[in-house]
Amino acid sequence: MENKEKHFHFIAAGGVGMSALAKYLIERGYKVSGSDISESKYTKMLRDMGAEITIGHDPKVINKGMTIVVSSAIHNDNPELAEAKKLNLQVLHRSDMLLEISKEFSENKDAVFFGFSGTHGKTTTSGLCSFLLKKAGCNPSYAVGGTIQNIGNNSAFGSDKIFVAELDESDGTIIKYRPDVNVINNLSFDHPDFYKNGMTDILKTFAKYINNTDKNAVVIINKDNDGCNSLVDLIEKRKIFTFSLKNDADYMAKNIVYDGFASKFDVYKSNEKICGLELSIPGEHNVCNALAVFAALDVKGFNPVQMSEYFKEFTGMGRRFQQKADFNGIKVIDDYAHHPEEIKTTLNSLSGYKDGRVIAVFQPHRFSRLQRFWDDFLTAFDTADKLIVTDVYNASEEPVDEVNSLNFSKELKHGDFEYISGDISHVAKVLYPELKSGDVVITLGAGTVTKLGDELLKISGVNK
Repeated sequence: MENKEKHFHFIAAGGVGMSALAKYLIERGYKVSGSDISESKYTKMLRDMGAEITIGHDPKVINKGMTIVVSSAIHNDNPELAEAKKLNLQVLHRSDMLLEISKEFSENKDAVFFGFSGTHGKTTTSGLCSFLLKKAGCNPSYAVGGTIQNIGNNSAFGSDKIFVAELDESDGTIIKYRPDVNVINNLSFDHPDFYKNGMTDILKTFAKYINNTDKNAVVIINKDNDGCNSLVDLIEKRKIFTFSLKNDADYMAKNIVYDGFASKFDVYKSNEKICGLELSIPGEHNVCNALAVFAALDVKGFNPVQMSEYFKEFTGMGRRFQQKADFNGIKVIDDYAHHPEEIKTTLNSLSGYKDGRVIAVFQPHRFSRLQRFWDDFLTAFDTADKLIVTDVYNASEEPVDEVNSLNFSKELKHGDFEYISGDISHVAKVLYPELKSGDVVITLGAGTVTKLGDELLKISGVNK
């Protein structure tokens, strides 16, 4: 990474994770270019920073001397990747690029590398940790899988002493990293396209990941989660700290009070109260997220008690319970939740809402996930007053026979549900006349359903 003459070209640069790495490299002084099939706020951000970004995949943009960066979504028939291989260029998977960046910290005895992982919550925890360290004047370097709303970005090169990263488990590449602090929020079965043997494979992957870290690395783990508790038995001689909302642990949240979209609670360490915290993001899961970050900072001596006032300032991550629109007394909230447990957790955050209906709009993500979690999805929306199901967002997957939103809807037992086919703009046109003042619409999924708020706002004629 020391050769600043290197030129990195990102295929699918507009993804939130890929753009974070590209932005980081630009700030480090490297030449960066990239491409994507469509314009996005991330491609615009990179272009504004000086990167050469093209829309569409054109082999002519690939030149000798480039290092190519790809994600798992890029297949061998991609014309730019094919040209890169023809020219015998170095091709790095996104995880290898993050690994190269992280080595500057993991191989430096004076630096701290915080790695946040787990099936759910890793984007929020890595973002919160980065935000707190930045507010405290620690100038962290970070690369996370979402936009930190208070800061407006997803990565930065700051201090060479602190690095915070979200570590993705979806394709097994998490085993490559060597953080000093390993935070595991929870473990449950997901990514059935990769983990063919379910939780057995997930536990093996995480055990390998932890056991490959330095012997002095610490593990921060959620004692309330069965998957995490199973993992503990597979970890070899690492210092483990636990956090919990419900069980005895090294760090505990007690006296929790939920108030609309906010909450407050007391933090206990070794059964002694050390401070109170307030949050501006809703739900039990965010209390858990905040406690995990508090523990991670505390074990490395960053004194989160002195950062306590900043917890309340954190307004969350893009696509994590993010308000997208507010018109005519109707709010639209967008959430990335696309796993049954995530959906239940997100909807539970609205369980105390009494001013109107909670209308969930669910866009299944990948045919393989809908097929594997079919029965779990059928009961994931019980707390919503109304459910809208849209067509599957395939994420480049081929269709699976009989696995589609129409057939899924036919098996739903929800009292008030509707299947709306077509693109998201059409869904908005059908849904809009049904909305009433006081309603909260919450979009759930990792695909184009995120655009629904903008489409509804456009129909309403109200300025954002």
